[in-house]
Amino acid sequence: MSAGTAITPFTIDVSDELLADLRRRLLATRWPEAELVDDWSQGTPLSYVQAVCAYWADGYDWRAREVALNRFDQFTTVIDGLDLHFVHVRSPHPDALPLLITHGWPGSIVEFHKIIEPLTNPTAFGGDAADAFHVIAPSLPGFGFSGKPESTGWGVDKISDVFAQLMSRLGYDRYVAQGGDWGSAVTTAIGATDSEHCAAIHLTLAMGARPKIDGEPTAEEQRALDGITYYAQWDSGYSKEQATRPQTVGYGLVDSPAGQAAWILEKFWAWTDCDGHPENVLSRDELIDNIMLYWINGNGASSARLYWESFGSGTRHTVNIPSGFAVFPKEIVPPVRHWVESAFTDIQHWSEHDKGGHFAAFEVPEVFVEELRTFFRRFR
Repeated sequence: MSAGTAITPFTIDVSDELLADLRRRLLATRWPEAELVDDWSQGTPLSYVQAVCAYWADGYDWRAREVALNRFDQFTTVIDGLDLHFVHVRSPHPDALPLLITHGWPGSIVEFHKIIEPLTNPTAFGGDAADAFHVIAPSLPGFGFSGKPESTGWGVDKISDVFAQLMSRLGYDRYVAQGGDWGSAVTTAIGATDSEHCAAIHLTLAMGARPKIDGEPTAEEQRALDGITYYAQWDSGYSKEQATRPQTVGYGLVDSPAGQAAWILEKFWAWTDCDGHPENVLSRDELIDNIMLYWINGNGASSARLYWESFGSGTRHTVNIPSGFAVFPKEIVPPVRHWVESAFTDIQHWSEHDKGGHFAAFEVPEVFVEELRTFFRRFR
């Protein structure tokens, strides 16, 4: 392999200096006054952010969490001038199916820490060797340990092309793909543009789907319409800011760990099936693990730029390869089959679940793993 296509092993190894600086910043936070309501309607409550930051400074053990994340084989490679970080765990089962899985914002590869081992080694978790996957989970450009684009143009279509190149570089001539949030948009683009190699895709969010109402909305359509209305009125300020002024918002996020935590935690409250509090479904350590992947390399602005690059631009793709959807009740806008059938012409799987939200792999990992096993079984 030439130097230009080299794949280099990677280990997460955060310096003591960065951790000391993080603690200093947490302890020196200049706090705003408390919200004037007794809920989350004005944003992440002061008392909760203070509690998380106090734990982050003096209770959270990054070194232990670092070891836990490093149990997955990780690598970097340069594609189109960008240093791309990715998890690549090969199954011990020789007939495993390659699976490209893509996160979104405000997520990271941390979302997948409970599903990688059951997917790659199902027999160790009560499953069948015939359902094994080789798992490839890249960090989006500008996120986590991937490089930050140094020029414009790194939107969904560009990222999908880079990820398809990654799969080719790894020697996978045939693979399947899954995605949620921005990962759903990237996966859709891959399904449309790399159909020669991508055999099928699975999504949990239909990004860009437009309502198609004929008469009185069905219950499924009304649920989605309610989600669209709520998102537009109460939930989308972050996306407007990141889509129009990612540089401006980046200053506070990169400078203040409390600010970065509050920015992300509010979405885990809003988008998980958590019955009012994110720690009802995810541990505080898991939440901070994910925040750390934004803090370590100062990704507040670089991750926000994906919105600037992608909102209102890019291609509206039609996917003609087999597609599967999983609908989780607390998704921002749960997919509606009638609305997506024109863009996904070969839907072969549609499942509705009674628990779970936007971060399904993180929230309901057993359900998520079974979803992927069930749908992709027919493409082996």
